[in-house]
Amino acid sequence: MKFLIKVHKSQGRKIICLCDKNLIGKKIEDKDLQLDVSKSFYNGLDSSEDEVFNETREFSSLNIVGKEAADFALKNGLISKNNIIKIKNIPHAIVISL
Repeated sequence: MKFLIKVHKSQGRKIICLCDKNLIGKKIEDKDLQLDVSKSFYNGLDSSEDEVFNETREFSSLNIVGKEAADFALKNGLISKNNIIKIKNIPHAIVISL
């Protein structure tokens, strides 16, 4: 896959990050929008699509950055096109599960 998954667990919450490999460590800015794709938050494991799908069955928050990550999330019904914003043409979405 061309994207990574990182899982953060804190205080009973599960935050999942899906991020295209080539965006790790970059700062994306466009007008009044800014996204810092920090290694500490986004740099995770290169896993199979099945492993990623299984991990994303339950989450408190899902953070998606990049075309490959967004395409996976769309294909698997995790987000819809309406959930995606673009910062310098880079897809980004955040999903909060209640």
